[in-house]
Amino acid sequence: MDETASVRIDRWLWAARFYRTRSLAKSAVAGGKVHVDDQRVKPAKELRIGQTVRINKDGVVFTVVVQILSEQRGSATIAQTLYEETADSIELRQAAISERRMSRAGLHIPAQRPDKRDRRARNQLRDLDHQWSDETQH
Repeated sequence: MDETASVRIDRWLWAARFYRTRSLAKSAVAGGKVHVDDQRVKPAKELRIGQTVRINKDGVVFTVVVQILSEQRGSATIAQTLYEETADSIELRQAAISERRMSRAGLHIPAQRPDKRDRRARNQLRDLDHQWSDETQH
């Protein structure tokens, strides 16, 4: 396609395999889950090479730059050549994945340092644990 060519955003999202069907892509765009150059768009928005697309899919945010325009869905390897994900997007996505894994394991990152009360409570638990382990060893 030449430089002045454009493709509907819903067709491109389907061809790039972000959504399984065109109707899913269309409803995601209409629902505000897809932004082009930080602007909310309609499904009929014409997409051009070099534009930045932000896709919020199931709580995971992808920020990609359009490299190739296509209306036809191909294999996954071909679909990955249609865009290039930004470094910030990859980093944020990896952080979100590891945070979800930690929360599933019952771990969480505290929002702040423990205060005096929290430190005392933790010390009491540690002392109880030491007492219990000493009693079981004897």
